[in-house]
Amino acid sequence: MAFWEGFWGTIAFTTTIIGLAPQVYKSFRTKSTTDVSFLMLLNYLVCSVTWVIYGIYNGSSYVVWSNVFGILMACISIWQKQKYDGG
Repeated sequence: MAFWEGFWGTIAFTTTIIGLAPQVYKSFRTKSTTDVSFLMLLNYLVCSVTWVIYGIYNGSSYVVWSNVFGILMACISIWQKQKYDGG
């Protein structure tokens, strides 16, 4: 069981990074987020927060930490949206 938990946890963490990190990088580089939906970013943030809560209740460090990273990426993206495009 521990192997599979680690295997799937690693995949979850990796796909979370792939989810928004390239967009965060591109937005820093171009100083633009006009093609990024604020509603999508807000949904990503809410989704990650609820997964963290779920992971805490179930004692799953993989769920918690992969989604803490998702929260960080969503917050950076929302900040970029506000800074570069005014919302």
